[in-house]
Amino acid sequence: MGKQQDVGEPDRHSGSDVTDHRPIGGDADARLALAQDPSTPQMTLIDLASDPSAVVRKAVAARADAPAQALRPLTRDHDRQVREAVARNPSTSIANLMRLVKDADRWIRWAVASNPACDESVRRAMSEASDKELRGLLAERRDLEPELAAKLVDDVSPEVRERLATHTHDPGAITALLADRTARVRKGVARNPRTTAAQRSALAADPVVDVRAALVRAVELGEADLALLLDDRSVQVRLAMATSEIVPAHIRQALARDPDEMVASAARDFRPGSGNSSAVRAPRIAHRPSTAGAGRRGGTSR
Repeated sequence: MGKQQDVGEPDRHSGSDVTDHRPIGGDADARLALAQDPSTPQMTLIDLASDPSAVVRKAVAARADAPAQALRPLTRDHDRQVREAVARNPSTSIANLMRLVKDADRWIRWAVASNPACDESVRRAMSEASDKELRGLLAERRDLEPELAAKLVDDVSPEVRERLATHTHDPGAITALLADRTARVRKGVARNPRTTAAQRSALAADPVVDVRAALVRAVELGEADLALLLDDRSVQVRLAMATSEIVPAHIRQALARDPDEMVASAARDFRPGSGNSSAVRAPRIAHRPSTAGAGRRGGTSR
């Protein structure tokens, strides 16, 4: 479905369905059915965008074929769920996404972050926002421009830098974050499957236990690194190796003779597929948690 046109641009729809108009009447259920009907004319959808029922307006806001004239006023709707539906709509114009990424409601800002229609201008606005979670959601995007990744490398929030470290595909960002002084950021790098062999060797020698433990659970290591970690001074690291899904069998067999009985027992009792793996989680997609009464016809989210 194509992008919606915005202010000053001609409407992308043409033909009789634009000028045709279906009379609006009946109760809220009837108007909701009209808002959800794929055959409803564009002009009728524009009228339904000002319906007294928030549920009807939300149905219009969620339509990928809704005209820009309908979506534009819905970006300022007093009902938060209506604005959130516009923020998630992949046909929402860039101008409307720019309005919504600055919305006072955090869930609406976070919904914009998951919209595939976001372009570089919207992502730049996200990188400059005071909302830490919004910048964190940006840091997890695969399509993040190198310039913005470089900006987030220096983000004031360790959480944002950690999320970038875990998910970035940018080699320059990975290299920079490997030298971050905050351990949780390097732990994020340790979980990133796009690190090089040399970077994994550096992480295997990291002075912080949590970084080394995260590394052995997340990525495959060379024999030299495995041999080093096999004699790691930390029981936590050796235990992480003993329960890692990706550690080779001969390393686990060696750990079965570990001087620490907890490590040795874990290695002996390990069963593949037991849920001990610490794989990198998919990027978060912000969804407002459901609440009692949410979505009632004509209701407003508070």
